[in-house]
Amino acid sequence: MTFQNTLSFAQQLDAEDPLAAYRDQFHFPKVNGKDVIYFTGNSLGLQPKSTSAFVEEIMKDWRELAVEGHFHAEKPWWDYHERLAEPLAKVVGAKSSEISVMNTLTVNLHLLMVTFYRPTQKRYKILCEEKAFPSDQYMFQSQIKFHGLDTSDTLVEVKKREGEHFWRTEDVLAKIEEVGDELALVLLGGVNYYNGQVFDMEAITRAGKAAGAYVGWDLAHAVGNVELKLHDWNADFAAWCSYKYMNSGPGNASGVFIHERYHGRTDIPRFEGWWGTKKETRFLMQPEFDPMDNADAWQISNAPVLALAPYLASLEMFEEVGMQALIEKRNKIVAYLEFILREIDKEVDSSFEIITPKARGTQLSVFLHGEGRSLFDYLMKNGVITDWREPNVIRLAPAPFYCSFEDMYHFGQILKQGIEES
Repeated sequence: MTFQNTLSFAQQLDAEDPLAAYRDQFHFPKVNGKDVIYFTGNSLGLQPKSTSAFVEEIMKDWRELAVEGHFHAEKPWWDYHERLAEPLAKVVGAKSSEISVMNTLTVNLHLLMVTFYRPTQKRYKILCEEKAFPSDQYMFQSQIKFHGLDTSDTLVEVKKREGEHFWRTEDVLAKIEEVGDELALVLLGGVNYYNGQVFDMEAITRAGKAAGAYVGWDLAHAVGNVELKLHDWNADFAAWCSYKYMNSGPGNASGVFIHERYHGRTDIPRFEGWWGTKKETRFLMQPEFDPMDNADAWQISNAPVLALAPYLASLEMFEEVGMQALIEKRNKIVAYLEFILREIDKEVDSSFEIITPKARGTQLSVFLHGEGRSLFDYLMKNGVITDWREPNVIRLAPAPFYCSFEDMYHFGQILKQGIEES
């Protein structure tokens, strides 16, 4: 398709968009009396309008049933989390038995490290990407110190090549081979938060497993954004937050994937609690842990149903639409955004550099050469909600559920005005 940088062309794309109607199912903040152009679904997704009803249902059951809501609510609380497993399994390419929802992302990564980071004198090193998201860096460092090891010797970072803004898959695979039988764990972000790069998770997982290491993924920026096949890729585990592309609300519950080969085992290292025991024996209050035969064995406490309700509301939309349709629109709207950026770059005395490689999801990260924070401030004051990263990068993530092609056109015009006025 040949794109055009015109309002009429953008409106034509919206008229042809089979997902266009979903935009009306979300609440938009307003600036200057108008709905914002929202590019930060990679940080916090917009609120679905159906969310309130899901939360109110639980509040009503709490008011009217109190403790009996655990078993007699329309959606009983004691197994509320199980309703999320099947739709999430479709999003991440897993079996529903391999999915659980609990805690928050970094908490879950720490808990999963109990199982999947078991350093020995010979095999103890962890491989990650350089400058991983700070939470992951802190998690790695604290886990390594917890095991009495030296971070400088234990944590192996795969670096980008000099002058490049992205990682090369061959460099990741070469580093895995180099570390060899000292490698205990490969744990990377499936989509890098800064440049928006999608890693070749299948190839990296295969290489890590061949080296004898466990392989896990932090999918904070991947779930609901890119195609995942965690079970078929043979990943050992993964975890993700739910408040970015999955629109479940700020700081909300984390999902986990644990491959079925680890299910039903009593000999596996794991921090355990009451809610990980089998439902059939849970209320017998037995002294010995009897694990669920699925990923729920890693649950420690009962589910925070008020937090899970918004997640379930969002997952209903993912069920209706399916990841393939979201990915098709994602590819088209991101391509149109890239086109708009390059057209505006030709028209103004500035220089944009898109540092996101072609292996990408919804996000484009753009170096604004010659521009400073004032341009970001201009965009925000004029209703473009985007994200600034030092030194002069803006991250643009047009989430396909609620962003329109007309948004992309208007963003280009506001960006042009901001540069010209500066």
